[in-house]
Order: sequence, then C-alpha cells, then structure tokens
Amino acid sequence: MTQGGISYFGIRHHGPGSAESLVKALQELQPVAVLIEGPVDASPLLPLLASPDMKPPVALLCYPEDDPAATSFWPFAEFSPEYQAALWAVANKAALRFIDLPSAARLAEKAPESPTDTDTAEAEPVEEQGEEATRIQDPIGTLARAAGYEDGESWWSDIIEQNPAPGPIFAAIADAMTTLRDGEGVIGKFEAMREAHMRLEIAAARKEFDGPLAVVCGAWHVPALQAAHTQKSDQALLKGMARRKTMMTFAPWTGPRLALGYGYGAGVVAPGWCKHLWQTRAQGDSSILWLARIASVLRAKGHMISTASLIEAERLARALAAIRERPKPGFEELRDASIAGLFNGEALLWKMVEAELLLGADVGEIPPDTPLAPLIDDLQRNQKTARLKPEALERELSIDLRSESGLFRSTLLHRLNVLGVNWGKLTDTGRSRGTFRERWMLAWQPEYAVQLVENLVYGPTIEKAANGRLVQMIAAAATLDTLAALVQGAITAALSEASAAGLVALEEKAAHSSECLELLASVPPLADIIRYGEARKTETERLAGLLERLIVEGSIALPYAARDLDVQAAAALIGAMRKADEAIRLVEPGEDVVDAWRGGLAAVLDSSRSTALVAGCAAHLLYEAGRLSAEGAADLLAKRLSPGTPVIDAAAFFEGFFSGAGQRLIYDEGLRGAVDAWLASLDEEAFVAHLPLLRRVFSNLDSMERRRLIEAVLGKGASLPAGLTPTPDGGEAWRRHFGLLGKLLSGEPSHG
Repeated sequence: MTQGGISYFGIRHHGPGSAESLVKALQELQPVAVLIEGPVDASPLLPLLASPDMKPPVALLCYPEDDPAATSFWPFAEFSPEYQAALWAVANKAALRFIDLPSAARLAEKAPESPTDTDTAEAEPVEEQGEEATRIQDPIGTLARAAGYEDGESWWSDIIEQNPAPGPIFAAIADAMTTLRDGEGVIGKFEAMREAHMRLEIAAARKEFDGPLAVVCGAWHVPALQAAHTQKSDQALLKGMARRKTMMTFAPWTGPRLALGYGYGAGVVAPGWCKHLWQTRAQGDSSILWLARIASVLRAKGHMISTASLIEAERLARALAAIRERPKPGFEELRDASIAGLFNGEALLWKMVEAELLLGADVGEIPPDTPLAPLIDDLQRNQKTARLKPEALERELSIDLRSESGLFRSTLLHRLNVLGVNWGKLTDTGRSRGTFRERWMLAWQPEYAVQLVENLVYGPTIEKAANGRLVQMIAAAATLDTLAALVQGAITAALSEASAAGLVALEEKAAHSSECLELLASVPPLADIIRYGEARKTETERLAGLLERLIVEGSIALPYAARDLDVQAAAALIGAMRKADEAIRLVEPGEDVVDAWRGGLAAVLDSSRSTALVAGCAAHLLYEAGRLSAEGAADLLAKRLSPGTPVIDAAAFFEGFFSGAGQRLIYDEGLRGAVDAWLASLDEEAFVAHLPLLRRVFSNLDSMERRRLIEAVLGKGASLPAGLTPTPDGGEAWRRHFGLLGKLLSGEPSHG
C-alpha cells in the first residue's frame, strides 16, 4: 500500500509466501531505501545478512555492555521476508536500515514474554482486557475465525503463504488490519513508543532520500505507521527513553528454534515446511516434492517406499484438502496422507521422522569478518580447529584421548560444560571417565550463544572464561566432596589456574574437615584423576598424597559416622562407602593406606552401635577384599540373621551385604545355607513383610542368573516342584521349600 511515495508491506515474520510476494513487490517498486522493523542501532550490521558466508538461520544478538545476561534476539531464516528484503536492498544498491526502537529501549522494557514475542503480527502485548484485548493480541486469528477457520495459522497459510501474489495482496492485508485496529482503544505504552519511533524514522528517510521508499514491518503495525501523527506528539512519547550502551553481533540460530512449539512468539508451526515452500517455489508442485522428501528420509532409515504408495498418498492429500476446503494440501494433509499411505496407519512411525521434516536440523553460520562477541568468536575458531560442526539434532561423537585431535575435542567440550554451554553431554560417564575413550552426545541450541555472552565477565576466551568461572565456583564451594568434583572438572578441562586454586582450597578444606561422608565422597573424583591422568597428561604426584590422606581420615571417621543412623542417612553412607572402596581398589595406594581403610570397615562391623545396613555393607566389602573368608562370612550371616536378632535389623544387614551382590549366592554354598536358614526361621507374617526387600536385593539378577541360582538350590536341571504354586501372599508353602526360591520365582507384585 503506497502513501506519499512510501510503500508499506505488512508481512508475517518468517512467512515464505510473504517473502516471495515482498521480493516481487520490491522488484516492481525499485525503492531507493528499504526500511525494516528492527532495532535502529543495529542498522550497520544489516548488510552483513547479504554476505556470501552468512548462512541462515542466524539471529541478531543485542546485549547491554554492563549486563550481558540481558540479551535480545532477532532471528532471520532463509524464508524470512526481512532477510529477503535485506538481500534485495544490497543486491540493488538501495539504502538499508532498521527503524524500530534502539535495542537499549527494548532491554529496559520489563515484558512478561520473551524479547522477540512482540516482533510479530500475531502477538502484540496490550493493556486492555476481554474481547478487545483478544482481538489485538491475535489479529490473524480474528480474521481466520471470521473466514470460518479454526486457527490463524491455517488461514494465513492458505491465503498468503501458499498463494503468493504481487503487490495488491499487501493492500488487502493493510485494509484487514485497519479494520481490526479501528476503535481499538489505547495500546500499551511500549508498543505506542515503537510505532512512534518507526514513524519518525520513516519521516526522516522521506526527507533524506529522493525516490520511492519501502517499509517492511509486521502486518499489525501498518495502519499505525500510515496514520497521521504529529512529529511533536511522537517525540513526546519517546521522551525519557532508556539510554544504555549495547553490544551487537550475529549468532548462529537453529531451525527448530524458529518454531512456535519452542516458545518463540513470532515463530511458525513447521519451519521445515516453510523452508521447503521457499526452496521449491519455482520447481513445481510443492506437495509432490514434499512427499518425495518424506520418502527419501524413510528410505534412508531402511523403510521400503514404493512409487505406487507415493501416488496414492498424493491423491489422498488432495482429497483431504478438498474435504477441508483448503486451496491445496498443507503439511497437515500431507502428514495425514503419509500416515495412511506410507506408514500403514501407524502414527508412531511418523513420529520417527516428524522432527527431521517439520523442524529441520539447520544451524546457521556467521561470516569470519563479523564483529562477534569475543567468546562466540573464540568458540568458532575452536570449532574449526576441532572440526566439529554444530548441528541442531543429536548425534553421537566418540573421542580417543590418546590422539591430539581427540584430546583437543574433549578439552573444548569439557570447558564449555564448565561455562554451562552443554553442547556436548558425556554419556556412559562411569566408563568414559575411566578409559582412553569418551562418548558424547552433541546437539547445538541457540541459547548457548546467550550463555557465552553471559560468561564474558570471566574472560574473553573459552579457556580464560572457564578458568575464571571455575575459580569462582571453587571459592564458593562449601563441602569437601563438592570441591573435589570441581578440581576433577578443572583438571579434566585442562584449566591450569582453576586446578591450582582448587588444589590449594582442597588441601585447606581437608585439613579442617572431619565429616566422614564428605571425606569418602571426595575420594572417587580424585582417584579418577590419578588413575587416568596419563590420558590427559596430568601431573598426579601432589594429588596422590592428598588422596591417601583423605582415605585415612575417612577410615578413622567411618566407625563413628556409622552409628545410630536413620534409613536415609545410612543409604547415603553406604553409597559413599561402595564408591570409595571401588576408587581405592582402582588406584592401589600404599599398603598402610589400604590397611587403614579395611580397619575402618572392620571397626564398623565389630561395633554394636553400628547401623545394621552400614554393618552389612562393611561386611560385604571386607568379604570382597578377602579380609573375610567364606567360612567367616557364613558364620557372620548365621549370627546376624539368627532368630535372636530383631527381624528389622537382620533384614537391614541382609540388604547391606547382598544389595548389588546377589550373584555371590550362586557360587557360595556357605552363604546360601546361612541365608536359607534365616528365611526358613521367619514366621509367616515376618516372611511376607520382608518379601519386597528380598526381591529388591535380587532385582539385578537377570533370567540366566536366576536360573543358575535355582539350580544351585535344587540341583542342576531342577524346576519348580509340583504343587508349589504361588499363593497370593507368597507365604508358607513357598517358604517351606527353600524360602529363597520363593523369593526368586515369585515375580508378580501380587505375590507379596
């Protein structure tokens, strides 16, 4: 719609149909300047969108110099009208500017939604309530309901996105928005400021340029930008506007983050479909090409898709569009037709490819000459060195730490994790930390750019920022085990400053700590460093002495820490005991240190005040270490599970000894006999009451181990004796013939 030499193009952000119509209209108009809704202070960066090395999706990132955490994003996709307008302007040597409020004003606005939520014709914040507010917040939805549609997305797609038309379509959009805004009342102050600022910028451009101007903005704003307002009244609205120095750059964005489902208020339902519409606009029927893409994805996953099935799916999609009174099939009709024709009606199969098709896995790229935030710039350099390309969908990465490239990749990912940028998540950590190989799951998210900006306070490079943040975390660590884990993280990420600070803090904290749980919990992370330090070229001599000291001090504190505990505290302590014992066996410290540890366990076992659960765990660890013989263990069990022992204490000792170690009963006849004698001694009520405990203890046995245990009890080739069927309470008949067998074979919850 043209007014006084100015043409207003009301678009839907990230609408491929809007983008196509806009490019046609600009080509016809040939404006001398293109003015786009966006932060005016970011105008110098706009031409970068046309760089050959700029690959959308990308986002303009703005943040205050004194508060990097308060960041705003303005995303651009290949199919965004604003992006295409920028490309056209640069290619045709037209002036290119943003005209919205400067980014500092937006950062000062305390809106309840995300910063980008107001950059859309579909969701503008308002102060009114009721029907009027609903109409303003969802103008497209209002038009859709008037046309008989259930939602605005389908209406806009049918009228605009899949039916791009030349310039007159923008006049129709402007007329529709004018009708909606007529008599709307007073809009929110911030939105009024935005529109006043855009009007002033348009007026200034009108004075500066001799020739037609093009204004590209959300459709909702067109009536307000065309309305008559005095310059004085607009300037009055902007009086007292916040002034803060901001930093700006472009950051990679991802396809999925353009979706409404990811909380982006100006997003679209299916970014992958929008990209498809844009890229196939000149190739023929987009429906047929979309089905071909679905088939390609399915075939790549090993599914057989015939041409005949594709033909039937295409016919069905057109029939569905006709039934639903749509001009042509949308992605919904093509989805439903594919489920029926290609997936044999199995909607779950569609879920396997839905994200790949509808959301995509695109991650943008930024030109090397873009003025980036230092940490983002450093990350891109490191990514190139590591040959790791960010991708939106998950992919697995296996790293060999013995190679320089593998060690570099691992160090980078660990440093990013320190900064809270979890691009890579270490999987199977139990084994990965203890070998020369790591397995990671990589998936890039756009918010990682924000987190990098937030970490600028710690340093300008990934290494310096990770060092700075970890030093701060070490200084704030309240417990010895937390400190040990931070030191492990520092050494794993090759952060020398944080490692040095952590070791000093760890030694100081250890000198003043007598809390057994903390002491024991600090042993495993330090043991990992010592045992596998060679893989990361780590100096471990200083750590070895500290570790031995922690083991000895934990051993001395253990007998006292094991006394009179409740269930929760006892469970926490035995967890720390088992992990510490495993770590001690891993590093093989001096014999005197090992003796101190075994002595602490023996003291727990000998003390009458030790909690039964902890005593059982101590007995098991001594047994596994060979400090308690098979005969001694059998005698101990016979004593601790004797009828004279309270059932609750006997059950707790039993759980502490056998939890996670039920396989021992397959091979150890003495232990089996002691356990079976205890079970046989229980009365009916006690047996049924403790059946869930017994099942929990042996829950880690697989079917083969269960079979072997049955054979060990009844003899090789034995099966369940005839007539011994499970009773509802799992009771007397079972217990009479080897109580343990009843526990193992009664697998249903209803059996006790």
